[in-house]
Amino acid sequence: MAFDIDMIKKVYSQYDERITAARQIVNKPLTLSEKILYAHLWDGNATEAYERGKSYVDFAPDRVAMQDATAQMALLQFMQAGRPKVAVPSTVHCDHLIQARDGAEQDLNRAKQESSEVFNFLSSVSNKYGIGFWKPGAGIIHQVVLENYAFPGGMMIGTDSHTVNAGGLGMVAIGVGGADACDVMAGLPWELKFPKLIGVKLTGKLSGWAAPKDVILKVAGILTVKGGTGAIVEYFGEGAESLSCTGKGTICNMGAEIGATTSTFGYDESMERYLRATDRAEVADAANAIKGHLTADAEVYANPEQYFDQLIEINLSELEPSLNGPFTPDLYTPISRMREEAGKNGWPTKVEWGLIGSCTNSSYEDLSRAASIARQAVEKGLVTKAEFGINPGSEQVRFTADRDGLLKTFEELNATIFTNACGPCIGMWDRAGADKQEKNTIVHSFNRNFAKRADGNPNTYAFVTSPEMVAAIAISGDLGFNPLTDTLVNKDGEQVKLDPPTGDELPEKGFAVDDPGYQAPAADGSNVVVEVSPTSDRLQLLEPFSPWEGTDLKGLKLLIKAKGKCTTDHISMAGPWLKYRGHLDNISNNMLIGAVNYFNDKTDSVKNQLTGEYGAVPATQRDYKAQGIGSIVVGDENYGEGSSREHAAMEPRHLGVRAVLVKSFARIHETNLKKQGMLGLTFANKEDYDKIQENDIIDINGLIEFAPNTPLTIVLHHQDGTSEEILANHTYNKQQIEWFKAGGALNIIRANQK
Repeated sequence: MAFDIDMIKKVYSQYDERITAARQIVNKPLTLSEKILYAHLWDGNATEAYERGKSYVDFAPDRVAMQDATAQMALLQFMQAGRPKVAVPSTVHCDHLIQARDGAEQDLNRAKQESSEVFNFLSSVSNKYGIGFWKPGAGIIHQVVLENYAFPGGMMIGTDSHTVNAGGLGMVAIGVGGADACDVMAGLPWELKFPKLIGVKLTGKLSGWAAPKDVILKVAGILTVKGGTGAIVEYFGEGAESLSCTGKGTICNMGAEIGATTSTFGYDESMERYLRATDRAEVADAANAIKGHLTADAEVYANPEQYFDQLIEINLSELEPSLNGPFTPDLYTPISRMREEAGKNGWPTKVEWGLIGSCTNSSYEDLSRAASIARQAVEKGLVTKAEFGINPGSEQVRFTADRDGLLKTFEELNATIFTNACGPCIGMWDRAGADKQEKNTIVHSFNRNFAKRADGNPNTYAFVTSPEMVAAIAISGDLGFNPLTDTLVNKDGEQVKLDPPTGDELPEKGFAVDDPGYQAPAADGSNVVVEVSPTSDRLQLLEPFSPWEGTDLKGLKLLIKAKGKCTTDHISMAGPWLKYRGHLDNISNNMLIGAVNYFNDKTDSVKNQLTGEYGAVPATQRDYKAQGIGSIVVGDENYGEGSSREHAAMEPRHLGVRAVLVKSFARIHETNLKKQGMLGLTFANKEDYDKIQENDIIDINGLIEFAPNTPLTIVLHHQDGTSEEILANHTYNKQQIEWFKAGGALNIIRANQK
């Protein structure tokens, strides 16, 4: 069935008028990204041409999606907004709180017991406020959204950085923090700096072992983890049209790993096929009626260098299977060079686990192609040398794959079929032996491979690749195995070679499912009671943050000077900490425990300036808070890279950190800091990072005159009695400065409801 078809038809009915107005104002042909953005302006038809990378713009997204770990805080905030029902179609998906250990049935039952309080809370809040609820086991949020809600030309925000997956169906879908979602669900505009545009022209066609995953692995190698920051990546060309819809989704999904605002593709026949296969013929028909508006103007793709800020060209016919990693998703190595690179860098080549799944690669096509490799292994007498795990993307995918024998093939290789959930991809993996912290290698089809992310072991070398390559490398047990050229020895001592993968873009017999796991909200939720126990250690009602006191900030202690990569995983770890995502005080006990202290190269060990002793970061900050002393966090490049989790902003805010001063920010994290009333500042001179000393007392001056485009002055009072001033830049506009003064954007919403 097509959810929200009336909303989709309304969006499409406005397209012609809005695109015509935008084209007249901009006075040039439009990219697909620009069409979608201008079609979703909060104020309706365009009246000015926005400057890419500079203009702040208010948008009206069509829908909101939330996963269970982030939905808790988003909905706790929404409950304070004073609204009886969400203003736009919204959904909650229970996929993060299910730990992979024994297998699908056992793991799901255990999760339902252990997290029943949270699941019941999310179910009742959804019921009360008109939100669609997808139960535990229904599937991974982004796969479920692609199957049910994504539509060409739409705009969606979601409380997960991989919301961008929906670009595979031609959306502009953007990851945000819960406060942004709260605004949109409350009927308010959503603000975004008008993105720059990166064009990726795809020529040729994939063949052999190359997969859509290899496209984004290549792009990540070109752009790095921050090369897409502040930009939408728009894919086009004959190569783009040759890709399946779910393959496009894979490419868009991992665009989060290059920092891109989102990625998208123009509407084409593969999207139409997918819509019809997933029982949304009505959406396909509506899209066909305006399909000229659902791709860029012809002039754009004919002369892309004139319309994009950056252009990349990739010939799919020449693309080689590759692996990215370890420890960062942009370290690109073609499979033909892996053995050499592993030897040069000391990467363990014995592969312990191969994992297929995650929101990036868990479609029917993904399982089908990987299963073709597994089937060959069975038929050719091969036995997997590594352990093997599978996470289907949704119950619909799992049910269909089971019907068609794909799961049985994996099981014949002793693979463990885990729940339709994120599992190891977000650290929800109870991996036997991980506590020993032994040096080892795993390969997976996930999107991220930061240290400790999958299993908590800092010595696990994780490499990202396609599902079919995961299958081949898991069978070989060898990181350097190149299936294009290498052979394997079977149980009869024969040399055998794996043939290239084959698979079905869509199931030949169609999709099928008994119970997809969806719960529709009550037509009238006014009588639904949402209860949160005051003694719960999983859920905690929010208290408003204090407004700015109206003065410059004096006497701040340096909490930590983070060294090198500091992602949201370092700031607020996932894994076992996911259970506290609805309890701000409890989860604050993981604040910055993964960040490396510049002064001693240790994690979770900072100097307490009140005692002179080293201790855990959260405990030190709680000591400062108890004494009424503010603090500051200093960081390196691309601070806050990774997940959209706003806990990485809310925890420092809750514990009394007043500002974060870094060389550069990842987009979502900077916005999350602003929404929570925090100061997010960048060094005007990046070399000033080196001036920060361990015992510094720090002042932030200029806040009384706080204004857009006006730097603030930072005064560093060193222990030896000397002081020096440095400048700090910021990107706050007038509205965001009001968030800071009010103590957070939610305080303004709350005040307007009184």
